Amino acid sequence: MANAKEIKERMASIEETRKITNAMYLISSSKMKQAKKKLADTEPFFYAMQAEIARILRHVPDMHSQFFDGRESIPAEERKIGYIVVTADKGLAGAYNHNVIKATEELLKKPGKHKLFVLGEAGRQYFAKREGIEMDTQFRYTVQNPTLHRSRVISSEMVEQFRNGDLDEIHIIYTRMINAMTAETEEQKLLPMKKTTFLPEDMPALIGTGLYQEDMVFWPSTHSVMANIVPNYINGIVYGCLVEAYCSEHNARMQAMQNATDSATDMLNELNITYNRVRQADITQELTEIIGGANAQKRK
Repeated sequence: MANAKEIKERMASIEETRKITNAMYLISSSKMKQAKKKLADTEPFFYAMQAEIARILRHVPDMHSQFFDGRESIPAEERKIGYIVVTADKGLAGAYNHNVIKATEELLKKPGKHKLFVLGEAGRQYFAKREGIEMDTQFRYTVQNPTLHRSRVISSEMVEQFRNGDLDEIHIIYTRMINAMTAETEEQKLLPMKKTTFLPEDMPALIGTGLYQEDMVFWPSTHSVMANIVPNYINGIVYGCLVEAYCSEHNARMQAMQNATDSATDMLNELNITYNRVRQADITQELTEIIGGANAQKRK
């Protein structure tokens, strides 16, 4: 059994670790709340973009746009599919990165020519070591403190590749936080879009407003209006996914740090009991030696 001094030093080390994990928990909690507030402040604008697309499709249901072109003539094995993969820049977040990577690997098994656009150092380092996987090495963006500017740069680059025919499909893989205890890895298709996803009854901005066939004039043309609205709409989806992933990362880190803090507390309690026993044994030993010495003196 260790002596009292060694136990005391170990308790001090665990106490320092507990302070660090508790501080990380509080930092993640603060960052998550700030990100959720930013998302809530910007959501109305992107819901309005979604509603405008629905209005255009309601007035011109037979319009043809490249953003709705499914390119069905291309065989599944020849389709060029791009995946935006949102991971974290670091670990200490439980199974957060593992779940995203696992979901991505499952999608890579499907037919098609896959290309990865990975956000976050954890994902980049993992897929860079995998052979046979095409990854855009110039696509290097951090996931910390997501901003509209960053999401606009990312979405503009992806939309341009879709327009040029470099990609036939674009998906985003991220983690959505359902509640404080549950998060799920999700895959969402960005392009091409489907007209059925813009039904009025599914539009948050149109619920309860009533629908009517108002007169609309599109200038210079319907396609030009749609070409300006859709990139903003895609930007909104990407920004929302980045914020959701950022919140999920910090929520996972909060849980991991809370578990670490609880474990440290349990260890301290156990060591404190052991320390008291060792200290009591030392005191008993000292008393025994003193009494033994006194008895020896009496005999002399």
